[in-house]
Amino acid sequence: MRRLARAAAAAVLVVLLPATAAVAQNLANCTTASQTRYVYDVMREIYLWDTELPTVNPSSFATPEALLEAVRYRPLDSYFSSITSRAASDAFYSDSQFIGFGFGNSYDGQALRVLQVFPESPAAETGMRRGDRITSINGQSVAALGATGQLGQALGPSTEGYRITFRYERPDGSVADSEMTKRLVTIPTVSELSVIDVDGKRVAYMLFRNFVAPSRDALDAAFNALRDVGATELVLDLRYNGGGLVSIAQHLGGLIAGARTEGQVFVEYVHNARNSFRNQSSRFEGKPNTLNLQRLVVITTDATASASESIINSLRPFIPVTTVGTATYGKPVGQYIVEFCDKALYPVSFSVKNARGEGDYFGGIPADCQAPDDPDHQLGDPAEASLKEALTVMRTGRCSAPVLAAPESRRETTRQDQGLKKTGLDVLINAH
Repeated sequence: MRRLARAAAAAVLVVLLPATAAVAQNLANCTTASQTRYVYDVMREIYLWDTELPTVNPSSFATPEALLEAVRYRPLDSYFSSITSRAASDAFYSDSQFIGFGFGNSYDGQALRVLQVFPESPAAETGMRRGDRITSINGQSVAALGATGQLGQALGPSTEGYRITFRYERPDGSVADSEMTKRLVTIPTVSELSVIDVDGKRVAYMLFRNFVAPSRDALDAAFNALRDVGATELVLDLRYNGGGLVSIAQHLGGLIAGARTEGQVFVEYVHNARNSFRNQSSRFEGKPNTLNLQRLVVITTDATASASESIINSLRPFIPVTTVGTATYGKPVGQYIVEFCDKALYPVSFSVKNARGEGDYFGGIPADCQAPDDPDHQLGDPAEASLKEALTVMRTGRCSAPVLAAPESRRETTRQDQGLKKTGLDVLINAH
C-alpha cells in the first residue's frame, strides 16, 4: 500500500528504499480522519524540520492537503512538501507523462508567453509554438485573471477531458482561437540535440527536460550519437528541467565527466537528528559512452530545480561548470515519496550536499553569465539569447558582459503575485 522513495521537491531526487524502511504505521482505512492522522505522523517522523512542526489536532482538518499546508515550515518550505495523486506520480516517473494541454509558459503581466510546446500534444495540434502569447482563457482576459489571482484556477484541474478555449497571438500578429482538451501528454526527455561548430570545436547542444525512467535510454542514445560525430564540448540546457530520479542524475554525471568523477561522491543526504541512520552518499558511476568533458556549460532559469541543481553542484568539485541564464529555483533539499490510499505525500526529508559539503542554495544557484530566456527564437537556435551566451563562453571562456546581482525575492514574486502558485508535479513539469 505504501512505497517510499527519496526525492527532492518542486522536482525531485528519487531513490527507492526497501519495503522495511517504513516511516509510519500503515493506515487502517482511507477515511479522511485516518489520512490526516497518517500525514501528521509521517511529518513528525521524517520531516527535515521536525522540530519546527506545530502541535495540531489532525481530526480538525478537512483534507490531508489542508493539514500539510498548516504544518509546513514556511520560511524554507512554501512549496516543496506536497501531496499529489499516485496515478500522476507514477505516470510522470515511469513514463514521462502528465495530463494537460502540452505547453509551458511564463506570465508577463498581460499574457501567458508560451515557452515550450510538447510534440503530439493538444497544444501542438493547434499549431501553438514557442513565442506565442495567450491573451484570453474561455473569453476572460489573462491580464484580468492574473490581477485577481485566478490564473491557476482558470487553467483547470489535471483531468482528462477538461476543455478550454484559448486565444493566442502569434509573433507575426495573427490571432488564433483554439479549443483544447486535456489528455495524457508525453514529455520527450532529450528534446533537442545538435552539434555546432565553434572556432573548430564540435560543441554539442542538448535540451534535457526531466530525470525520469525513459531518460536513461534517451541519454545513452544522445551521448552515443555525440561521440560518433566527435563532439568535445557540451551546452546542457536545463532551463525547464525540474528534476527527477537521482539514478538518472548519477547516470548523466557519469556520461559528462567520466573517469574524472568515477567513484567520487555525487550527493550526500543529511536527515533530521532522529533519522541520522538514513544519511548516506550516492556516487558517480563510470560509463563506456562518456564524453569525458573537461568543462560544462549549463543553461538555467528559475525553473531549473532539484536534480538539475544537483548536477551543477555535484560536478563543480571536479570540473569547471559555468551557468548561463538566470538563477536556478533553489531546492537543496529532498523528500521521501510516501504513498497512501490514492495519494502520494512528498515531505521534505533531507538536505543534499556535494563532495565538498556544499549545499543550502535556497536562493538559487546564481548564473555566472546572465542571459534571458528568449522566446522570440526557438530552442536550439544559436541566435537564442541564452544559447548565444553559452556559445560565447565556449568560444572565449568569459561572459559577454559583467554579471549583475539577481533580486533576492525572485522566486516568491513569480510564484505568488500572479495567482500561479504550484505544488507537486505541477512545479516539477512547469507545464499545463
